[in-house]
Amino acid sequence: MKNIENSIHETVKVGSIEVICGSMFSGKTEELIRRAKRAVIARQKICIFKPTIDVRYSREDVVSHDQISIPAFPVEHSRLIQRRGMDYDVVAIDEAQFFDDGIIEVCNVLANAGKRVIVAGLDMDYLGHPFGPMPALMAVADEVTKTRAICMRCGRLATFSYRIAEGDQQVMLGERQEYMPLCRCCYQEMKQK
Repeated sequence: MKNIENSIHETVKVGSIEVICGSMFSGKTEELIRRAKRAVIARQKICIFKPTIDVRYSREDVVSHDQISIPAFPVEHSRLIQRRGMDYDVVAIDEAQFFDDGIIEVCNVLANAGKRVIVAGLDMDYLGHPFGPMPALMAVADEVTKTRAICMRCGRLATFSYRIAEGDQQVMLGERQEYMPLCRCCYQEMKQK
């Protein structure tokens, strides 16, 4: 009986959900690209998705702030990821905070079907509040990696994205002109101003 159980476990594909989260400029997208490239080296079929809203560097590639890139499919709704993702071993999703809450179920369905799902996104918005579906994705993840930037005021590790630009809408695409990473102490000081 034990041999039958071992052979069943060997033939079943084990899926997983890996979440990479953190502030802006912390290397989330770089880590997603690194993991995706390793999957390619391992000869796994991989598909990468990004939200259509993210056109900062490219409409069709996932691009880090350091200009490292990898081809991706821009999609508007999470359900499109599930349909296309079933044909791949690895499904990578960048900027997950911009997707609808359906992304949580999509990731679960893909992982339960034996897919390795790699998700990157901001864990907090500029107000320091949990951002979109990210908290729920972290809750269902098999692994969570929290990346940290360097505080632009004091040089400590940063976990907050402080908005320099005017505006109070939650979603505002931007770069170093609009945001800066700050540690908790500097973030609190800047909020008081």
